[in-house]
Amino acid sequence: MSAAAVAAVRGLALAALLVLSPARAARQARRPNVVLILTDDQDVCLGGMTPLKKTNALIAQMGVTFVNAYVPSALCCPSRASILTGKYPHNHHVVNNTLEGNCSSKLWQKIQEPYTFPALLKTMCGYQTFFAGKYLNEYGAEDAGGVGHVPPGWSFWYALEKNSKYYNYTLSVNGKARKHGENYSVDYLTDVLANMSLDFLEYKSNFEPFFMMISTPAPHSPWTPAPQYKKSFQNVSAPRNSNFNIHGKNKHWLIRQAKTPMTNSSIQFLDDAYRKRWQTLLSVDDLIEKLVKKLELNGELDNTYIFYTSDNGFHTGQFSLPIDKRQLYEFDIKVPLLVRGPGIKPNQTNKMLVANIDLGPTILDIAGYDLNKTQMDGMSLLPLLTGDKNVTWRSDFLVEYQGEGYNGSDPTCPGLGPGVTHCFPDCVCEDSYNNTYACVRTLSTSWDLQYCEFDDREVFVEVYNLTADPHQINNIAKTIDQEILEKMNYRLMMLQSCSGATCRTPGVFDPGYRFDPRLMFSNHGVRARRFSAQSLKGT
Repeated sequence: MSAAAVAAVRGLALAALLVLSPARAARQARRPNVVLILTDDQDVCLGGMTPLKKTNALIAQMGVTFVNAYVPSALCCPSRASILTGKYPHNHHVVNNTLEGNCSSKLWQKIQEPYTFPALLKTMCGYQTFFAGKYLNEYGAEDAGGVGHVPPGWSFWYALEKNSKYYNYTLSVNGKARKHGENYSVDYLTDVLANMSLDFLEYKSNFEPFFMMISTPAPHSPWTPAPQYKKSFQNVSAPRNSNFNIHGKNKHWLIRQAKTPMTNSSIQFLDDAYRKRWQTLLSVDDLIEKLVKKLELNGELDNTYIFYTSDNGFHTGQFSLPIDKRQLYEFDIKVPLLVRGPGIKPNQTNKMLVANIDLGPTILDIAGYDLNKTQMDGMSLLPLLTGDKNVTWRSDFLVEYQGEGYNGSDPTCPGLGPGVTHCFPDCVCEDSYNNTYACVRTLSTSWDLQYCEFDDREVFVEVYNLTADPHQINNIAKTIDQEILEKMNYRLMMLQSCSGATCRTPGVFDPGYRFDPRLMFSNHGVRARRFSAQSLKGT
């Protein structure tokens, strides 16, 4: 951090000291601090946590690992908006990574940003708040206020303009543009974020609790490792599991269009990407170590919750899709989630179904804020973190995505025609305008199930029994019991129209669930569709 930035931190910290009465200062100091580390595109299904030995030792082994943690949309901007708001995409209205898809748009800034959980932490709970790293993909766009826009709720703001980079980027430093070059010692973004975080911990006020959100570029493309890690993992390649390099039969047309088997050049490309992703994560591992050591040195570690997660998963060759995210399958929607902090026993594993819409409610709950005053769709994880045995938990949640596509052809593959995008390598397209779907992901004592509908002319349906088919190879939409199909269809429609508490009603396999088939044809604001075995024969 520059001398000017350090001076700014010191000045704001001093101001905070002056306005706090001794009684309030004592009250504030007792409340826990919170740190949220958010990586970019880090999978958990394909070994994405393997390189992070220090993170595993310092967070997972000292706290709890949630092994069924998901995102409601497997794409950066919608997922990050869900973290900040505690809402499903249909409620925060960020549907993809474009300004037109409400990513950091003027509408987002007006309607959602004032009510994010960091804004509530600062204005209602008296927390000092610190952000460093990637915010939303279109942050800094000239049509949305440029880097001069600082979202409400942040005491200290060091945000990356646009999407992840490691060198040659611009940061908004409390609304002022600062350009960085390509000198590793002063510009490598993951290390810059680490140093800014350490400076904040050095110069912040000690009379207010703090919240830090550190959002790294790793392991997002362009997968630029630090110089000392460029030769790491030379013998590592992408996992060759049972859904690697196979045809996605009985799946949506976008999956079926992938070339199978993949060319040798595509496989070499994805293996190289997989290695580089791991290499970039080694700098994140260093960041975690520095952060934990600094908190310990300050005497604040025992009173600080540390959350580690990613905005979405990733795939490398599954169903012959070379590299990307945004699909409905486990490898894209499942993410790491590790938490340590006060009252959390070490080395725990939790199997409850959790989602990133739960992070905001959890952190507000830690701060003592009344969650009934929010409009959040998620649930506080605090009872799970502290081992409450009497908690009633969800058995399903909603996944939804609106495909990116435009009338023009992809410039790299003009022969494919309009409507497709992200076509690489070998003109295998990862997205299209009608790659628009919604799913109910269910995890109960009796079922491990995913039910999905596409909003296209086919009204295509995909259903997977993950107990029998964990890699989601066989679409059982045509063979699953008709009653379950109808119940899942209705449950999906209800979740697509839910808000707040109605997003937390009992799932299909919960004891409290009630299903009335007549309601499938009622007018409740969502298009009702009834699928029969006969109607699915054409899918």
